[in-house]
Amino acid sequence: MLFLGCKDDVVQKPDRLIDKKVMENIIYDLSLIDAIKYNEPNTTENYKVNPKEFIFRKYKVDSLQFAQNNIYYASDFEGYKSMYDNVLKRIDSKKAILDSLIKKEVKRDSLNQVKKRRMDSIANAKKIALAKKDSLKKVKKKDSLLLLKKKKTVSKKDLMQTKKALVLKNGNAVN
Repeated sequence: MLFLGCKDDVVQKPDRLIDKKVMENIIYDLSLIDAIKYNEPNTTENYKVNPKEFIFRKYKVDSLQFAQNNIYYASDFEGYKSMYDNVLKRIDSKKAILDSLIKKEVKRDSLNQVKKRRMDSIANAKKIALAKKDSLKKVKKKDSLLLLKKKKTVSKKDLMQTKKALVLKNGNAVN
């Protein structure tokens, strides 16, 4: 009889009992909200909606009903612990998925940066090659202009003297 007397429920079952799975979902969502608030306090303040009220509306419960059900489920330590263990498993599985996505994104970003640097270096090399080509054209144009100027500066008198010198070298007489 003493053994059966200890088994009586200390906390009475609430009038509007929330299903155990739904209670786990609520606890999971509230845990995510708390984690977001902890990591980025200003994130939830930017929105006009109170996150906890949103979650209660999502599951069609109010804060009093949640509090009563939370106390009721907490009175059974083993059941309450298994609920929180399930919530932790869900969080860990989501964390593993998010970590792998973050790694992929970091890897993709680093590959994009390498490609960008490579493309930038190729573009720079092309610019340098074009600049060298242009500078060579300028030099060639400059040289050809100098040659034209030199040709124009040769007078008839100089030409005649050059011809005389050539003729005398060959041993012919000049008129």
